[in-house]
Amino acid sequence: MKKRQLAVSVAGILLAVSLAGCSGSGAAETSAQTETSAEAETTAQEEVGTESSEADGAGETAAEASAEVGSLTVNGGAQIPLASLEHRTESTDAPEVYFISDITPEALMEAYNALEWTPTGRVAVKMSTGEPPASNYLRPELVGDLIQSVDGTIVECNTAYGGSRAETAMHYQVAEDHGFTAIADFQIQDEEGSMSIPVEGGTRLTENFVGAAFGDYDSYLVLSHFKGHAMAGFGGAIKNISIGLGSSEGKSWIHSGGTSKTGLAGEQDAFLEAMGDAGKAVSDYLDNGERITYINVMNRISIDCDCDGNPAEPDIHDIGILASNDPVALDQACIDLVSQAEGNESLMARIADRNGIHTLENAEAIGLGSRAYQLVVLERD
Repeated sequence: MKKRQLAVSVAGILLAVSLAGCSGSGAAETSAQTETSAEAETTAQEEVGTESSEADGAGETAAEASAEVGSLTVNGGAQIPLASLEHRTESTDAPEVYFISDITPEALMEAYNALEWTPTGRVAVKMSTGEPPASNYLRPELVGDLIQSVDGTIVECNTAYGGSRAETAMHYQVAEDHGFTAIADFQIQDEEGSMSIPVEGGTRLTENFVGAAFGDYDSYLVLSHFKGHAMAGFGGAIKNISIGLGSSEGKSWIHSGGTSKTGLAGEQDAFLEAMGDAGKAVSDYLDNGERITYINVMNRISIDCDCDGNPAEPDIHDIGILASNDPVALDQACIDLVSQAEGNESLMARIADRNGIHTLENAEAIGLGSRAYQLVVLERD
């Protein structure tokens, strides 16, 4: 595996702008149509993405080098200009977010290995079991190798909205039906109730209610399917460690902004802020984030969450796998990619309607992580 840090030169930015206006004809055709006053620049632009008829063996042209750093190739071959990723930075102070366009068990392992994170003790793998009958949860055949490599136990908590996963016995049955018990040990963490952990510096919460078995694990690997969400606008790493790790009453506590342990009613921004607060409590409990890490899989990107048993069909093509030790940077990078993806209108409208970006704003403000990130592309050997 090779890591390639992306840095955009002035030439790369100019090329990204050109690529952004290209719809299917390729960068070479766009460049050929662009008039410039400098003969050398015109020649370089005409060479981007074309097969040169001159067998001069000179290697990569300057224009081709610009193309490499000027855009990101996502799953399926679509190009996203790097300059369009709003929160991407070249600052080495920003957390790294690793990207690989393949969505395979091997690519998932590569993303995990890039994190250079070593779990200790008993390892929990937090992921959604998915609401029946047809939700877009991460399939066991995709995640199985990684979970087994860390000797992980898949963990979940019961829902607060009814459905097939609201009661422990039914939830265990769903986990079995969806193939998770065949690849790893599995536990409903709140089958014995809740555990309270403190929230330091939160906007809405002073305590967070997770499953009673939350503290039985030493390290947490968080595998999230990035998608839309009917109430939060989108769901990724932050939702997975807040709502996802919340006990049934903890989920209500977050939804209500810390005013009720039953139901899902509450003021919208209070709910979004409480998610970040709850996520920070989890991260702080795990040695200020040292014992937890995150991977988001950007496939089947519906506007609906995996808690919806009959989600809308995705309008966006699959994008890839992203990983980071910073959940805020990771979710922000996913949002930046979605904002530039073809067919994103319905999901971006849902995020805007639910004020979903406020989750990231608050999470950064309280110190859960950084919205700015370095993007590192993983290249297959």
